[in-house]
Amino acid sequence: MIRSLLASVAITAFTLTPALAETFPIEGSQGTKLQGEAVASFDQPWAMTFMDDTRALVTTKPGKLIVVDTTDGSTTEVTGVPKATVGGQGGMGDVVLHPDFASNGMIYLSFVESLDGGATRGAVVVRGKLVMAEGKPPALEGIEPVWTQLPKLPGQGHFSHRIAFGPEGSPQAGNLFITSGDRQKQTPAQSWDMALGKVIRLNDDGSVPADNPWQDKGELAKTFWSTGHRNLLGIDFDASGQLWTNEMGPKHGDELNRIEVGNNYGWPVVSNGDNYNGVPIPDHDTRPEFNAPEAFWVPSIAPAGLVIYDGDTFADWKGDAFIGGLVSQALIRVDIAADGSASEAERYSWRKRIREVEQGPDGAIWVLEDRDGGRLVKLTPAG
Repeated sequence: MIRSLLASVAITAFTLTPALAETFPIEGSQGTKLQGEAVASFDQPWAMTFMDDTRALVTTKPGKLIVVDTTDGSTTEVTGVPKATVGGQGGMGDVVLHPDFASNGMIYLSFVESLDGGATRGAVVVRGKLVMAEGKPPALEGIEPVWTQLPKLPGQGHFSHRIAFGPEGSPQAGNLFITSGDRQKQTPAQSWDMALGKVIRLNDDGSVPADNPWQDKGELAKTFWSTGHRNLLGIDFDASGQLWTNEMGPKHGDELNRIEVGNNYGWPVVSNGDNYNGVPIPDHDTRPEFNAPEAFWVPSIAPAGLVIYDGDTFADWKGDAFIGGLVSQALIRVDIAADGSASEAERYSWRKRIREVEQGPDGAIWVLEDRDGGRLVKLTPAG
């Protein structure tokens, strides 16, 4: 596995692009007024994370990792990034920092790989050191594998491969959580011998914690934290250390889930949506043994990135979830009550598909628009 990754490292040239410097008003569905500031644009951006107060990392689906100066919008491409297998919903995916990034420079990337020329594909997570030497383009060095989505299967959909670390001070501090989609095959979500349709929990080096919930269902099952998922494109922890994910339903029935260790979320046995061919699927309330979503959407919003807000810029929204909507072309705010129940509160739309949502160091909300020309947009209160 290490040999295959290093053999596919793509060396790319140093590039620098100018800022966009464009502001525009946004009005929410309940009348809330925001200001959007477009900082930079990319070819199919997919994920982002902040390194410090002024610099962020952005991935693009075609396979780039880019350092962005959020003060002026200048961008610099990182060299030494593994080559992703691009097609359908697959390509370069998520990027997160190691909890000790400030001292070790370690970052984690997810992407899709194929070892047989594209006949079968699967997601992987790797880590490497981001080297930022003065006078040289940033480089990713010492790449090593952390996780492989098994089995690799034909098809180009439902990889999920979102990643998050348990927050400092929580019981899951330092643990790595990975969303693994059902690869559009449905039944693997209920299978013990396929790491598909699951939330995965690992140590930061890819080893398996001994207290994961299923220790007697086979080697793959030892990595599972929860089961019965479809396509999870958002993952985050709230201020209390509770893990949340959002999940695309089939034809409607998109979900926001509070993830509890050892629980089964029901896919494909139950869903609040229906199959694309029109065949109904029983709702969650018909099978109480499965964990029902805290909120769901009919019609579909096509949820992507997720952040649970805990900043001061929007103080009234602390504890709320923000979800990027693709087909809904909106940023969706979900109120999460003290008892964990959740309901949509407002939508903010400027007619763009929203792929990613993050909270900035200063408490602003940042989003990445989807597809070619997708912009990095900073959202602040209007006025």
